[in-house]
Amino acid sequence: MERDRDSIGRVAKRGWLGLGLGLLAAACAPAAADEAGAEHPTIVSLNPCLDAILVDVASPAQVLALSHYSRDPGSSSIPAAIAARYGVTGGTAEEVIALRPDLVLASIYLPQPTRTALERAGLTVATFGSPTSVAESAEQVREVARLAGHAAAGEALATAIAQRPPHTPTPLSALLWQPGEIVAGENTLIAELLREEGFASHAAARGLKQADPVRLESVLADPPQVLLVAGDAPGQRHPLLGQAMKAMQVAALDPSLIYCGGPTIPKARARLRAIRAELEARP
Repeated sequence: MERDRDSIGRVAKRGWLGLGLGLLAAACAPAAADEAGAEHPTIVSLNPCLDAILVDVASPAQVLALSHYSRDPGSSSIPAAIAARYGVTGGTAEEVIALRPDLVLASIYLPQPTRTALERAGLTVATFGSPTSVAESAEQVREVARLAGHAAAGEALATAIAQRPPHTPTPLSALLWQPGEIVAGENTLIAELLREEGFASHAAARGLKQADPVRLESVLADPPQVLLVAGDAPGQRHPLLGQAMKAMQVAALDPSLIYCGGPTIPKARARLRAIRAELEARP
């Protein structure tokens, strides 16, 4: 989860974002019950990466609201059709308190005044960091699922997250070109996924580190075997990239696959494996 975007103060002016009468009804709702009649805590999530885990492991009736980021295609890790089923908040303490959830999930960067207000209102707040490894992400999934009362669902997702290739593929030199024409550091979740899926870091071989910029000229002068384009800057959509495909494979990588762990990991693995298959099928 690189994107810890719980900058609550900047969105306070959103007020009762996306709530309306549905929010008022949810504010009086008791703990949600599943089909077997067992009660589970009602939850509000304030972080897009936690949103994605929550909707995967919890029942819809439990989820009173997600973060507003999950309604934004540029920041969401949830399909738009699924995100639209849930209410959202702008992240202000007032909005969350009005919903009266049993549990609030948030980033460790949740502003202290917001956390204090939530806890003074009697709400339980659980905060999470950004996993930098597959193992950390799996443990985070298990913890969120445990808090939601769905440990079995969490274990199933954690197992799916850890599904590495059945054999170790021959490493291919790859450069992940992120939004803003920067590269990922080696101590990141996406970097570990690339290694596990058989891609050697071209950025590391060139001595580049987290968020170092890479311009089009540098890519063309020293091309990797695979260029994974996850941004939309002018250089990342320049016609010269198409002409360079004889020297390297250029493949699009949805930015939503590089920021969060949890259920994003199997999707990222599938896309990386498809890219490898395309390259291996080339004459």
